[in-house]
Amino acid sequence: MIERVEGLSELDFALGELPKAVAQGVLRRVGLAALAPFVEDVRASAPVDEDPASTPGRAPGTLRDSYHTGTKLNKSQARTARREGKSFVEVYAGTNDPAGVQTEFGNAHQAAQPHARPAWDGAQRQVLESVKEGLGTEIEKSRERLARRAAKRAK
Repeated sequence: MIERVEGLSELDFALGELPKAVAQGVLRRVGLAALAPFVEDVRASAPVDEDPASTPGRAPGTLRDSYHTGTKLNKSQARTARREGKSFVEVYAGTNDPAGVQTEFGNAHQAAQPHARPAWDGAQRQVLESVKEGLGTEIEKSRERLARRAAKRAK
């Protein structure tokens, strides 16, 4: 269960004062940085094949190494992604390896080995706090950059 995070409405107002492209850059940088601890946790808990012979043609650690953050989904992920309406910025963390779903939830041939959900359960509060703290810092940095550019142009 996600707890309530206070102070985001003030940050949203401050973001609204920035030019759209700058605000999108702020959100993208903060989102990607905030998801980094989750990716570290899921990589640490992702199963690695003990017996490489059991998965021929697949190097041990392939699933673990496929976890990353980004702003784009691959084609199959984009087809199945649920759109919540027109978003300002979307960032993602996960795997692009189809074996990730099979490993996480299992199938008729293998037992489930949950690793992503437990990592998310442990990191979600930290991710939200990181967004809250990072937004304030990034908004200030962007304001200062904009002020420097405006002063440089005025010369």
